[in-house]
Amino acid sequence: MSEQEMTYRVENRVAYLTINREAKRNSISAEVTRLCHSYLDEAEKDENVRVVCITGAGEKAFCSGADLGGNIGSEGLDAFQEYANLLKKISSYPKPTVARVNGYCLAGGTGFMLSCDIVVAAEHAKFGTPEVNVGLFPLMIGALIFRNVLKKKAMEMCLLGEKLTADQALEMGMVTRVVPSDKLDEEVNGILENLAKKSPIGMKIGKEAFYKMSDMPFEEGIDFLASQLGVIASTEDAKEGIMAFLEKREPDFKGR
Repeated sequence: MSEQEMTYRVENRVAYLTINREAKRNSISAEVTRLCHSYLDEAEKDENVRVVCITGAGEKAFCSGADLGGNIGSEGLDAFQEYANLLKKISSYPKPTVARVNGYCLAGGTGFMLSCDIVVAAEHAKFGTPEVNVGLFPLMIGALIFRNVLKKKAMEMCLLGEKLTADQALEMGMVTRVVPSDKLDEEVNGILENLAKKSPIGMKIGKEAFYKMSDMPFEEGIDFLASQLGVIASTEDAKEGIMAFLEKREPDFKGR
């Protein structure tokens, strides 16, 4: 029996989703898309999971985009729509998401990365949207690129199809941290451990509020966020957090 194309495990309140196609630079197949949908649903329902980490197997690639040698292109609009639905699911996910970028992050892999809340990249990682080089264009991931990168830089990246260094990706706002390759796990684990200690309900309400607010006019957005602060403040976790602060102890968040 062949190995699954994406693996899933839960450890210390973290769900790890790993694209397991190292020999194909962790390219995206229809099966990868299907499994990612399934595992994200599983992690969302699991109260023991407080944060999700997405990465690729091995040290060479996070995700190199669609498997052009596979059947994902032949499946037509259904495959493309399932990938689009996956980007929407990750972008609006109720739990914090962290991308551990351990190598090449190209084309559709950029969509996985930019959908996550926090992106930590190894300094040897390479980024880019090479679709234009094979007569295609980074359309679906463009919705994420244009929300994270200045318009002119985004268009330059999409039109030229050149590979970018991790430092260039950081400067453009595509990633949040770049670390030495041998420090990647240490950095990512520290972030995951930190997130797992936070209030699940507070982060859920906060994330949803920020995404809804982003397309609102300024005054409407301020009023909306004020109402959501009231919602968070009424949770048991908020009361526990304030009490723990006053008592100079670590809070014990329950997600309620």
